[in-house]
Amino acid sequence: MPSWKTCLRVGVSAFALFLCIRYWDVVVGFLLLALGAATPILAGCALAFVLNIPMRFFERHFFPKSRKPYMGSVRRGVCLLLSFLCVGGILTLLALLVIPELVDCIQLLMARVPATLEEISDAVVSSPLATPELAEWLNGLNWQELIERAGGLLLSGFGNVANLAAGVINSVISVTFNALMAIIFAIYVLADKERLGRQFKTLGRKYLKKSWREKLTHVLAVVEDCFHDYIVGKGADAVVLGVMCAVGMLIFRFPFAAVVGTVVGFTALIPVIGGYIGGLMGFLLILTVSPLRAALFLLYLVILQQLEGNIIYPKIIGKTLGLPGIWVLAAVIVGGGTCGIFGMLLGVPIAAALYRLLREDVGRRKDLR
Repeated sequence: MPSWKTCLRVGVSAFALFLCIRYWDVVVGFLLLALGAATPILAGCALAFVLNIPMRFFERHFFPKSRKPYMGSVRRGVCLLLSFLCVGGILTLLALLVIPELVDCIQLLMARVPATLEEISDAVVSSPLATPELAEWLNGLNWQELIERAGGLLLSGFGNVANLAAGVINSVISVTFNALMAIIFAIYVLADKERLGRQFKTLGRKYLKKSWREKLTHVLAVVEDCFHDYIVGKGADAVVLGVMCAVGMLIFRFPFAAVVGTVVGFTALIPVIGGYIGGLMGFLLILTVSPLRAALFLLYLVILQQLEGNIIYPKIIGKTLGLPGIWVLAAVIVGGGTCGIFGMLLGVPIAAALYRLLREDVGRRKDLR
């Protein structure tokens, strides 16, 4: 016969489940509110994880064997600063390379759109399949006026200038505040990561059974290992691919070599479809200069990706993640469908961790059998 404590737990759990089902909209709204409030903390944890990768490298080489008491705090502060400078320098370099060239390309593309549309219209009119009514209608169109009118309608859809400016200012302030809080939280986490680790271990020993604690520790270790290998491996692979793309474009005298190489290297962080995204963006940029060069660029990029994927990529990270190609594609599709671009980036290491844990469990069950 169950004890009164067991009955009380079952009753409370059933009542809580009833409340969640009955007031589902309220529960979901509360969870979304809590998630929004915790966004700086989650972003800070993610930033701390990324910064910890170069930070551990610097700590291994900055007086690692010194036993002087003050060297510990000095080493931690210097390595933390170097990590921020490393990551911030990479992001600043990407922004300086991409944004100015991208703005110039967009302006050039918008300036050439009317002339391109007129050329297409003339080609349609001169074709034998065009009817007299269609030719008369196309000849009467003023493409410049139509584009300006479409731009005016697009701007009017955002409301008046005051509301648009207020919305932009509010978004900028919110994003800036969250980013600042995330950076501060990441600094605190990295500055005292050993003590935080000891505190979590103490909580685990006090409130979790030994078997549960060992399983949770193993799962977290596998997840951390998969994310670490993915970030380091894909980062190195993206840098190599971007440099090779830019150097090859300079050799073959393709335009926008720096910005296209940067874009191709950055999009290479997205598994499977990242190369196609970067190739499409590079194709559109070069198309503003020459359609022939844009087509040749696609051919060059296909050859480069085959070389990189079959020779260079295995040399850099090999089979580190151990995830078959079909599950990589599935992780990208599911992650992109649920969380967009961040889902594409996070789906593969999460799937690799689940695959590794499942493979270990299957192997353990075989051994027991």
